[in-house]
Amino acid sequence: MNEQPAPAPSLRTRLRRAPRGVRWSAYVAAALVLLLVILLTTAVVLVRRPVPVTGGELPLPGLDAEVEVIRDAYGIPQIYADTDDDLMRAQGFVAAQDRFFEMDFRRHVTAGRLSELFGEEVIETDKYIRTMGWRRVAEEEWALLDTSTRDALTAYAQGVNAYLEQNETNEIAVEYTILGLGGLDYEPERWEPADSLAWLKAMAWDLRGNMEDEIDRVLASLDHAPERVAELYPAYDPETHPPIVEAGGVVDGVFEQNASGNATRNPRRPAPSAAMVRALSDLRAGLDRMPELLGRGEGIGSNSWVVDGKHSATGRPLLANDPHLGISQPGIWMQMGLHCRELGSDCTLESSGFTFAGVPGVIIGHNADIAWGFTNLSPDVTDLYLEQIRGENWIQDGEEIPLEVRTETIKVRDGDEVTLEIRETGHGPLLSDVSEELTTVGATAEAAATAASGDDEYAVALQWTALQPTTTADAVLALNRASNWDEFRAAASDFAVPAQNMVYADREGHIGYQAPGLVPIRKSGNTGETPAEGWLSANDWTGDYIPFDGLPNVLDPEEGFIVTANQAVIGEEYPYFLTRDWDYGYRATRIRQLLEEEGELSVAEMTNVQLDTANPMAATLVPYLLDIDELGSDYYDDGQELLAGWDFTQPPDSAAAAYYNVVWSNLLRLTFHDGLPEEAWPNGGDRWFAVVSELLRDPLSPWWDDRATDEVVESRDDILRQALLDARDELTRRQALGPDEWSWGDLHRLDLRHSSLGESGVRPLEWLFNREDHRVGGGSGIVDATGWDAAEGYGVTAAPSMRMVVSLADFDRSRYINLTGVSGHPGSSHYSDQTELFVNGDYLPWAFSRDAVVEAGENTLVLTPAADD
Repeated sequence: MNEQPAPAPSLRTRLRRAPRGVRWSAYVAAALVLLLVILLTTAVVLVRRPVPVTGGELPLPGLDAEVEVIRDAYGIPQIYADTDDDLMRAQGFVAAQDRFFEMDFRRHVTAGRLSELFGEEVIETDKYIRTMGWRRVAEEEWALLDTSTRDALTAYAQGVNAYLEQNETNEIAVEYTILGLGGLDYEPERWEPADSLAWLKAMAWDLRGNMEDEIDRVLASLDHAPERVAELYPAYDPETHPPIVEAGGVVDGVFEQNASGNATRNPRRPAPSAAMVRALSDLRAGLDRMPELLGRGEGIGSNSWVVDGKHSATGRPLLANDPHLGISQPGIWMQMGLHCRELGSDCTLESSGFTFAGVPGVIIGHNADIAWGFTNLSPDVTDLYLEQIRGENWIQDGEEIPLEVRTETIKVRDGDEVTLEIRETGHGPLLSDVSEELTTVGATAEAAATAASGDDEYAVALQWTALQPTTTADAVLALNRASNWDEFRAAASDFAVPAQNMVYADREGHIGYQAPGLVPIRKSGNTGETPAEGWLSANDWTGDYIPFDGLPNVLDPEEGFIVTANQAVIGEEYPYFLTRDWDYGYRATRIRQLLEEEGELSVAEMTNVQLDTANPMAATLVPYLLDIDELGSDYYDDGQELLAGWDFTQPPDSAAAAYYNVVWSNLLRLTFHDGLPEEAWPNGGDRWFAVVSELLRDPLSPWWDDRATDEVVESRDDILRQALLDARDELTRRQALGPDEWSWGDLHRLDLRHSSLGESGVRPLEWLFNREDHRVGGGSGIVDATGWDAAEGYGVTAAPSMRMVVSLADFDRSRYINLTGVSGHPGSSHYSDQTELFVNGDYLPWAFSRDAVVEAGENTLVLTPAADD
């Protein structure tokens, strides 16, 4: 008879049979494992606790009727209500559900209060923000806004606060739990409408224009003649890179797209707008010219284009947009839909697209009638002023004028309060009181030599349009409600900062372009390219701005499409000064080429254009690199052989793209690092494409010479040869000996980091909050604009923050994708569930009609009026 094997002894029995010493070790190990399981379980619970309820019912005080929130498989919410007030209240509630810590963190940024959360390490950031006064200006904008905008901001804030009231702090975001474990005693404050307005100021920070270039020109001029510095800032070439608007002019103060070559024009200084009159009469003098912090991320810009029905396979317009911004986790955008169940006087919104957590309405997207997209116009709206300070006064035209001084107190976690004295001239606050770098610029600039000498102090003030009260918030909601070109332009007229290129399409078949924004008119010929002498009133702004009616615009151009990618807006004949520091137009030219090649475009073909990785500089540089012979061995020849067969595209798996970009980085280092201060080292973007393209034609330019070799004068070919050799050695160190194992994506990685705790240096926290190591293609100056800084490395510094293509023939056939996900909770499945799709070049269906939204719906939350309402 077969016997069953005896059962294995239990763990408890085995431990009893073991020797005593082993027994205690096993008990300890088992206890540690149990403790680890408990800790991990607890951690999972803590991380998952803030993930919001997305099904069933929840009360929302203040509602007039029930509101539906239908979320799809990616957690993207579509909100249905009967009134605008209910929609805005629900939008605030839903934004807080998914992203409140991000909202709270950003309002601390915009108010200069980060030190309250993170201590003395961020005091300098707070000093800059307090000096600029973002929060104060946001509060002052309230009186300028339309009543309907104030109502929307109020309802939105009430929705946010209802969510806060329903949840304990550790149920709102895991970040609060972690900060609490670190000793922070904190409970989030109520959301205020000014918190939403201040975030619009923060976006203007990213997109402010040429301030960095102003400083770099000065730094370069310290050791180079003007003609050498000019070579670093080539003139824009409109023949090679056509501007957005190629015809038209200002006639009697109004831009006319059919005007012949700007032959007749009368710019006329505009009268102050009603909003400006109210702002200047109600608010403190001097608060309309406020500063901004140094620098902007490389790659900041955008692509957008629109084609009419003749160029569309659908027979109606298609509109594409992908804004390029700094990268973070979570990303800057939330996808969302706002739907009135029945449009009428009480309920006017039927829009869908991308919004900011903390701001009511849809920022970029479409409604039932029109679609719109943005790229950065990049006008010169900031001016640095060198100021001559004498004691408590500043000097202008020989007159001593008292400085305006205010004092603010910064609270610091685990530290003493910091008292900040902020000084202002008539041009703006003195950023050099905070920044040692700006003080250096003021002290060493050539312009300072024209001022009086003695015991005077030199300082730098910044004048900036973004920090005067404006009505941009009105524009956002007006865009959501616009139904035709005239209403779109009326909405755009309120869009003050940041100045944008706005593309337009409607279901009637029209396409258009409008440049909005406050762009200052200057008294003198000063074009804002270098800091101006503040002691001469001739360098002041007039106080007027280019009139909206005089800004370039076009409706239904004969060409049948419009491309904006931060290139020049219009030719130099335009009578008003916008800027000379445009993007150099490589992306725009490539997009135009692809649109012309495709003829009739489908939605899929529009997305393919967004994903194009052709490097526009490679076609210029590679022939010069291939002409360099006698590299010395087969080892060094390997890289050149890759370039010989390269098609100039940069997908992540390309070995040739890896080698080319390492050569490019080394070329810039060898050519410019010895002749420029570190702050001005080339980042490798589109301006440097233009610079090097010109220098390649001059093999004996002084820029090629290596200043470290006193007895030798290097030529172009010497530098190109060394760049090829150094690149081969660098890739061997970084990746592999064999070129077949090189790849651009292994160098060019997209690391998405949480803005606060993801930079903590605590590895478990960084693992929890960050989503790193995505291998991507594209690059700087490329349509697939994954920017990188050649002075720092090959990692992505800026990227398309989202991508969208809108079909005006059938909104449900539109497509979109986010860089991260809709949720700000690391415990949510929607924290980064779109990132791999984004990296792979995939898109999501964009449901808009009620039937499509319901069909795609995975969860439905019903928000109900509170019982006591």
